Amino acid sequence: MPAPPAHRPLPDGTQTGQFPRVVTGRRRTVLGALAAVATTSAAALVVGLSWAPDRSEPHRALTAEERTRLAAVRVTNYRDLRAGVHVTTGTGAGRTELIGWVDWSRPLVYLDIGGPGAGAERGLLQATPGVALLRPDPAAVPTPASPPLVPPTGGWRRAALPADGRLTPLLDLLFGLAADRPDPPAPDAARWTGRADAAAGPVDVLDAPLPTAGPGAPPGTAGPARWWVDRDARLHRLEVRLAGVGPVAVQVNRTDRPTLRPVEALGGRPGTPRALTPTERRRLEALPARLRAAAGARATLAAPLAPARNLTGTGWISWSRRSAYLALTDLDAPGRQTLLRHDGGRATQVQVPGPVEVATPGEPPLPAPARGWAPAPSDGLTALVDTALRTAVAVPAGSAQRIRGERLGGTALDVVEVAAPGAAVRYWLDRAGFPHRLELRTSAGTWAQLDLVPGPVPRLAGATARR
Repeated sequence: MPAPPAHRPLPDGTQTGQFPRVVTGRRRTVLGALAAVATTSAAALVVGLSWAPDRSEPHRALTAEERTRLAAVRVTNYRDLRAGVHVTTGTGAGRTELIGWVDWSRPLVYLDIGGPGAGAERGLLQATPGVALLRPDPAAVPTPASPPLVPPTGGWRRAALPADGRLTPLLDLLFGLAADRPDPPAPDAARWTGRADAAAGPVDVLDAPLPTAGPGAPPGTAGPARWWVDRDARLHRLEVRLAGVGPVAVQVNRTDRPTLRPVEALGGRPGTPRALTPTERRRLEALPARLRAAAGARATLAAPLAPARNLTGTGWISWSRRSAYLALTDLDAPGRQTLLRHDGGRATQVQVPGPVEVATPGEPPLPAPARGWAPAPSDGLTALVDTALRTAVAVPAGSAQRIRGERLGGTALDVVEVAAPGAAVRYWLDRAGFPHRLELRTSAGTWAQLDLVPGPVPRLAGATARR
């Protein structure tokens, strides 16, 4: 799937604002209040609904009005921007449930994956059509619940979703339920099968195939879909048998539609981009001198680069010596550490044993190992560190704009993005012009980030790359 496009403003004109502080710890036990809200929200999807069609009238072809209404269902979703969803697939011990929200305007889904059949996928999921991030929680209770509106920080990793797995077609189905133009079914491909009662009022039950053409088209099916559609072309339920997955039911809660917050690896809150003020522009232009004056900083890194390369790290950056030294570990392989050095424009690395039970490395060893260094791969990680060092010489050339305001560690910050062809860098600047965070958009469609705390840096002697 292609990488998602760069940020575009929301069509509903949503403004930025401050979000409550993320509550850390075990989300199932700490977020009690949110759990109660989630239970109510999930219950609202089913209470008062009678999905069984009234069979008192025979099946028949659609009227012209019904055909027009069915053709407009995806356009209605697109215009409504977002909705709550409850997806169920499988039965008994193999049942998997996905509860949360889909935002068709960005597009973005944010789901809790639960049920007895969730397996290793149990936990939280955020995805765009190009990138899926999982926050596994294998110890979570199997009872499904809506995810917390403010996503927890940390632990998110780029997920490998094979084409023959179940999550890929389910995500394709959710994203494909919105389009910017009608798609009427073939005249002989749809049937009216009855009426039913929904909480919002009566609905018509229609049998028709999923659309199969155009961008964002849903996946292939093993039979026609059944649509529960009201008089205003609003979808309330969909049942379909997906190829390779089996029967799937999607319940749509059209009144549960909060504004979603993407996790930082997906770019964070979109905000309301605007041109820099003269003061903000002077602050950005003075950034190289500000870094040279700071001399160095302690660095903490998070870089979800690929399904087998979800890196975290700690270490130091020295702008006065143009060098960096970090200890890295992969979230999926905490027993192995990689030491990364960046000196004189060249990145090298060496692998060393790491603690098995810790997923975040401690400070890299001093002095650095004398042998075993080899050239580091050219990827989003080395590009991020290189950008952090080069900024002490000059800010990358490109168009700059303020994306949003943020707070980090109690400090008010402006998130300023400098967009150049093929790259985008974000600086989280305080009022004095120091960057508390650098973010780089990677070729994988994610954002790698480097948090910086100015302070003394140990002398990082140069390392020779040798095998």
